[in-house]
Amino acid sequence: MEAFEILFTASLWAAAVRIASPLIFGTLGELICERAGVLNLGIEGIMTAGAFSGWLAVYLGGDLWLGVAVAALVGACLGLLHGFMVVPLGLSQHVTGIGITLLATALSYYFYRIAFPEVTSPPKIEPFAVFPVPGLADLPIIGPALFQQTPLTYLAFIAVALVAWFLYRTPAGLAVRTVGENPAAAEAQGINVVTVRILAVMAGSALMGIGGSFITLSAFNSFFFEMTNGRGWICIALVVFAAWQPGKALLGAILFGLFDAYQLRLQQLAGSVVPYQVFLMLPFVLSVVALIVMSRRVAYPRALMVPYRKGER
Repeated sequence: MEAFEILFTASLWAAAVRIASPLIFGTLGELICERAGVLNLGIEGIMTAGAFSGWLAVYLGGDLWLGVAVAALVGACLGLLHGFMVVPLGLSQHVTGIGITLLATALSYYFYRIAFPEVTSPPKIEPFAVFPVPGLADLPIIGPALFQQTPLTYLAFIAVALVAWFLYRTPAGLAVRTVGENPAAAEAQGINVVTVRILAVMAGSALMGIGGSFITLSAFNSFFFEMTNGRGWICIALVVFAAWQPGKALLGAILFGLFDAYQLRLQQLAGSVVPYQVFLMLPFVLSVVALIVMSRRVAYPRALMVPYRKGER
């Protein structure tokens, strides 16, 4: 009974939203890339690079928002590299994406060792503080969950609305969706498919970098190895769960965050009766089940992972 009562506690839902925040950024970034027809398997490495670069910028004396901007810039640069290799050069999106993940992760760890060769524990910074929204933070359950978060969490929710508006209400968003569905038709309308795809990958990768910076600038106050903990791969699955729609991406990220937060509390209830590994795998198992249920009859972008060469039909 106590396990059921946990579902109605404000702390659970606040933790779920907090855990979901970096996933929201990463999922939106991957969604933009795939809407343009490019699978970005570099997301895990880009999030790691964003986490490190944003944290390092703040540690060296920069403002927290400067750290977020640096993480976005690093993500965009890695997106440019990925986009250049898979769009005009037509290289394998799978192989290139995994290469970007390995490159970005290795460079982050290398520069960390160069910058801090003698440290035995990760240096710390002052992260974003919780900013309660006046008049709303005191609401039962909803208040702590949605209105007692850090500024980056609020930015994640704003990003969902902005991405939805961009994709469905602007000519540029229509161009992105068109090159992901029918690049030949886009070319016939005078749209530069290569440019649109590269810019979309850069924009999406910038959001991934911001998602990584959330981990070091908001969730924690330091950088350590393996701290992304597979969040990038979860984001790729969430894009399919969301059927490439920003609103459903938000729902999927919060659902995974809820599973993760819930399993932590179940561990405390079960004590030593059930091995903790069972609870650790619980959010991933539930996510796979939800993915299977939601991904049936999903209409994916028709030109996803299909190389495009101008003039070919």
